[in-house]
Amino acid sequence: MPRVTIDDVAELAGVSIKTVSRVANGERNVRPSTRERVEQAIAQLNYRANFSARNLARQHSHLIVLVYEDPSRYETPSADYVIRMQNGALRACRQQRYELLIHPCIHGTANLRRELNDLVGRVRPTGIVIAAPLSSMADVVDAIAETRTPLVCLSPGVETPGRPTVATNDREICAEMTRYLASLGHRQIAFVSGNPDHTAVSNRLPGYLDGLRQSDLKYAARLVVAGDNSVQSGEVAAESLLALARPPTAIFAANDDMAAGVLRVALRRGLRIPDDLSVAGFDDSALASHVFPALTTIRQPLARIAEQAVRVLIGTGEVTGSVADTSIVPSSLVIRDSTGPAPS
Repeated sequence: MPRVTIDDVAELAGVSIKTVSRVANGERNVRPSTRERVEQAIAQLNYRANFSARNLARQHSHLIVLVYEDPSRYETPSADYVIRMQNGALRACRQQRYELLIHPCIHGTANLRRELNDLVGRVRPTGIVIAAPLSSMADVVDAIAETRTPLVCLSPGVETPGRPTVATNDREICAEMTRYLASLGHRQIAFVSGNPDHTAVSNRLPGYLDGLRQSDLKYAARLVVAGDNSVQSGEVAAESLLALARPPTAIFAANDDMAAGVLRVALRRGLRIPDDLSVAGFDDSALASHVFPALTTIRQPLARIAEQAVRVLIGTGEVTGSVADTSIVPSSLVIRDSTGPAPS
């Protein structure tokens, strides 16, 4: 049978080719009665739009690319982080009849710039979403910007003048978590900071400090220990903190993996959670609800952040060069069994 064309659909529906195109592309400026007539004609003729020809004419594909750092390079890969971003980006793409291409890469490799340029040249995407921590790395962002492809940075932790950004309220929500622990009577609240190379988490320590001030608690350098986002670093930090002459009664870690490491050490030492020690994390990864006791944490809306980024790309379609607004998708506290009143 001959291939059904857009002309056939237009003739059957009694509308112009342009109107059929608008309906096929999900555009909203079509009257409901006209849209229904066109959709009926499409279904009756089993019409499939020739996206390849359309994309070639437009010099780009109906495609969004999600670029993120390959989690398999770490000893404790957090696949949950990637999966939640993918799900959010995919949901927004499907709603607008776009496709999503995921592209893991490794920062620091000699050919990364060429790799990203080749990627854009091959697939000609409508836009690129750059996930943290790559979104804070100038060489990665600049390599993509050189291709003149519209981009959105996710939670870069640094200012990105002229480039759209979607992030969450890390500093404010970490202050809220610290205030929550203080409201339980804790006066010795420790903090395990994240990998210093990941500026996406850079606002979490200032948030903890804000929370201390807002709770009339003094900052103590001995209660802040650096981690690297891994479970192992959380264990090392906990060993150091719990060996203090005056150990903390609550430990707030900058991510759930490190908080899980704190739990492991506390249980090995025979501490009861939360009777002897309260523990809190950040992310609300799958791990948070699977450890024992279930972890009090901060729910980072990764799926919504990625979804919003795709909507920004599809909605604007171009980089204007002006200072772009930052879209904030707020996080929230999730209170579970690992926190409780401070021991008397």
